[in-house]
Order: sequence, then C-alpha cells, then structure tokens
Amino acid sequence: MVNIIWMLLTIIGIVFAIINGKMEAVNKAIFQGAGEAVTISIGLISVLVFWLGIMNIAQHAGLLEKLAKLFRPIIGRLFPDIPKDHPALGYILSNMMANMFGLGNAATPLGIKAMEQLKQLNDNKDEASRSMITLLALNTTSLTLIPTTVIAIRITYNSANPTEIVGTTLLATVVATMGAIVIDRYFYHRRMKKGGGRR
Repeated sequence: MVNIIWMLLTIIGIVFAIINGKMEAVNKAIFQGAGEAVTISIGLISVLVFWLGIMNIAQHAGLLEKLAKLFRPIIGRLFPDIPKDHPALGYILSNMMANMFGLGNAATPLGIKAMEQLKQLNDNKDEASRSMITLLALNTTSLTLIPTTVIAIRITYNSANPTEIVGTTLLATVVATMGAIVIDRYFYHRRMKKGGGRR
C-alpha cells in the first residue's frame, strides 16, 4: 500500500510539474537528491562499518555477553511471558544493544528475528502478543547511548561539533523509552481488566 501511495505522489508531482512548466526544476532536484544520497550513504557506510567492527570485537571479547547478563533481569521483567533462556530473549537483547549504539540498520534484522520467535510462542496467531507489542514499543523508542547514524550524517555535512547531540539524544530516548513502557503497561492492565484477566 505504501509503495502505491509513493508511486501516486510521484506521478501527481510530475504531472503538475509538466502542467506548470517546472519540469526542469524537478529534474535538477532529482539529480541533486541522488548525488546527496550517494554522499550520505558513503559517509554512513564508513561509520557503520567502524561501529559494527567494534561490536564484533566486543562480542568476541565477551563484552556483549556481559551486557546481556546485566540487562537480562530487566528484560525478564519487561517480557515475563517469554520462557527463561528462550532464543527470543537473545535476539531482543542483541536488538537493544544495536539500538543503544545507534546502529538501526544492524538492529532491524535482529528485531525481525525476535518477532519471528515471539510469533512462534504466540502459536503463529495473527493477533500480536503482549511481548510483541512491548518489543515494538521499545524498538520504536530505542534507548540510544551513541547516535552513530546521526553523528555520521553531521560529519558528512561538516558539522562543527558532530557529537554534541549525544546528551540530547540520550535524554530524549530515555524519556521516550520510559514513556513507552508506562503506556505499554497501562494498556496491558486495562485490557486485562476488561477481559477478566484473559491475556
């Protein structure tokens, strides 16, 4: 559906540009945007490769495992429906670690894997389970310690101080994550009351 909407918007925009005689400006914007996209992509690739390499080193050094053990009690409380030592918990922890370092592209496949495991726990029902909703809420707000992708974009555009956003991002994502947890729990308990304790 989203692809159809984007296609319609593109066609409508081109038709209006032709009618108003602005096709030259549209062509210029297309090529300028394509050039900027390549520049940003190259800048992001270098930073992402660096941080993914750091995460790989941390994984082999056992740092990620220690972080996972540190956060496991918290994850257990956030996802009480998931059995202990289930593969879904590992994917959720890895997803959260990637998000903490601002590696959204690396976090996405881990989040998808976690959702697949949670769907199996949910007997492959079409309705989302409590844990699936919680994961989606946490993944959307994604507590971020180092906004790697944003820093990479700021470096690409020659920011005078590309890392000054770290404190603001940390504060914003902490508030957003806490808000997501509170809202998630509120609607869960509300649903439980209406359903007479049925999950």
